[in-house]
Amino acid sequence: MENNQKLTQFTQNTVEVVIRLGFLFLLIAWCLGILLPFSGVIVWAVILAIASAPLYDFLNKRLGNKPKRAATVYIIIGLSIIMLPSWLFLESLISGVHELKTNLDNGTLAVPPPNESVAEWPLIGDELYASWKQASENLESIVLKYQEQVTTVAASVLQGAVSMGGSVFQFILATIISGVLLATQGTDEFSRKFFRKLVGERGHDFADMSIKTVRNVTKGVLGVAVIQAFLIGLGFLLAGIPYAGIWALLVLILAILQLPALVVVLPVIVYLFSIYGPIPASLWTLYLLVAGASDNFLKPMLLGKGAPVPMIVIFLGVVGGFLLSGFIGLFTGAIVLSIGFKLFVAWLNTEDKPLEEAVRPVPED
Repeated sequence: MENNQKLTQFTQNTVEVVIRLGFLFLLIAWCLGILLPFSGVIVWAVILAIASAPLYDFLNKRLGNKPKRAATVYIIIGLSIIMLPSWLFLESLISGVHELKTNLDNGTLAVPPPNESVAEWPLIGDELYASWKQASENLESIVLKYQEQVTTVAASVLQGAVSMGGSVFQFILATIISGVLLATQGTDEFSRKFFRKLVGERGHDFADMSIKTVRNVTKGVLGVAVIQAFLIGLGFLLAGIPYAGIWALLVLILAILQLPALVVVLPVIVYLFSIYGPIPASLWTLYLLVAGASDNFLKPMLLGKGAPVPMIVIFLGVVGGFLLSGFIGLFTGAIVLSIGFKLFVAWLNTEDKPLEEAVRPVPED
């Protein structure tokens, strides 16, 4: 009789636990489903808040420890940094893609004829001049032959440009949210409590490791890429390069992927020498080469000692983030995967060692 009562009580307790857990998981899944459309914005806002905390603290001290006022100034600065270059390059990007698609649809796309001085270039001059001249004379027939495929590609690029405009809005919203997070007291302590619940007594060390990784990748990878793309894109705009916004966007993607921006810069230099005289073309070449190689001295300045993670982690994070979240994933993917990599390495190597010793900086190539 007593055993039957215990069995009945155990069954009732089990059913109650299952029902409670079911409702709990349902609530969690529901909340995650609600937040899923905003996941990229929220993640980027948290990243911005962590990376910009030193700037916010500086502003807060200068303004007499007034968090709301400091957050307002921080948001205004952030929006200015985002909106001004975005407006310049988006305008060039969208107008360039629209013009390209219109010319393709109307069959009026033309390649400007090369300057005769191109034929005098050493080694490649004769062949380049002949190929360029042929394209300028017979491009219409080539375009008509592949018009459907080229129009499809152009439409896809135009759609990508519009999508990028939506991503700029996401960056603006994330900047505002990050300012609110920085001004909210207890945000830092909340994150540390979360890590303590997640990994136990070492939660504080893991939180510090995550913060350090976010700041290193933000400054040493994303910051360098944005500065480099801005410098090169500004040069393209001022030099009158067609579709400057498209090339600047390509430079940004290459820089985030840790690939050399000279892949885009060198063909532009060839174009400059074909339309300008030797002196202005040489001056623009000097500027673009310096801007293209700027990551070589920007990274040591912003990154400090050692690379935050191996390049392959950054590469996979950028590509995977883009496939998962679109343009904003170019930024969030690299950072999220870097955090996961650092915490995973720390978990593998941490036994009796301090966390700082468990995760060694990876030397730069």
